[in-house]
This record gives sequence, C-alpha cells and structure tokens, in this order.
Amino acid sequence: QVQLVESGGGLVQAGGSLRLSCSVSGRTLSSYAMGWFRQAPGKEREFVAGITRSGGGLYYTDSVKGRFIISRDNAKNTAYLQMNSLKPEDTAVYYCAATWNAIFATTTRPDYWGQGTQVTVSS
Repeated sequence: QVQLVESGGGLVQAGGSLRLSCSVSGRTLSSYAMGWFRQAPGKEREFVAGITRSGGGLYYTDSVKGRFIISRDNAKNTAYLQMNSLKPEDTAVYYCAATWNAIFATTTRPDYWGQGTQVTVSS
C-alpha cells in the first residue's frame, strides 16, 4: 500500500517562501511521476505542478510559473514543492499526488493522494 504524506505547510506573509515535502512509503518514489494540487475554500481542486518519473520534465500551471519549483529526490523517497514570492491567492490546502504514468502533466489523473497540508499567505 502506497502512502503519501505532506509536510511543510504553514502561515507565511506575502512575498515569503515555503517548501512542501511529500514523503512516499510502501514503494520507491522512482516508480511514479509526482504532482502537486491545491484546493482553496469554495473552489475546485486544481493542478499546480508535475514532474516526470525521471525528473527531466516539469509542468506548471500558469499562475505559479516562475515562482514555484517542483523537484524530487528518489534516494530520499521525497518530492518537493518550493514556493517563492507567495501571494494571498496561493492560500489553499496543498495535496501531493502520484501516478504510475511516466509523466505528470496538467490533465493527469493521479492514482494516489496525500492527505493535504494547509498553506496560508497573509497580506
């Protein structure tokens, strides 16, 4: 059974940074392409970023391009989302996701989800 556990969320002022981590257990991280989603209150869950199984391909939603960086460390079985220049509109619960596919693009449907971590950006 694969488990994804997010950490690193919290409260930060606008313009600040946070790094989210997604620890994978039950199977090696290299088996999956990884992604991050977020869901703000009253809104649908949306794709934020994805990284291919090899780490060579990165995908971002337009609103975070140039500010967020997705990465992975297969040796640590952990994926990351570095979030810089945070804005109040980035406030949401952030979810880690995994897919057996080789890539994780904007339309990829995950096979596994984490439980989510809250990110709150104050103005």
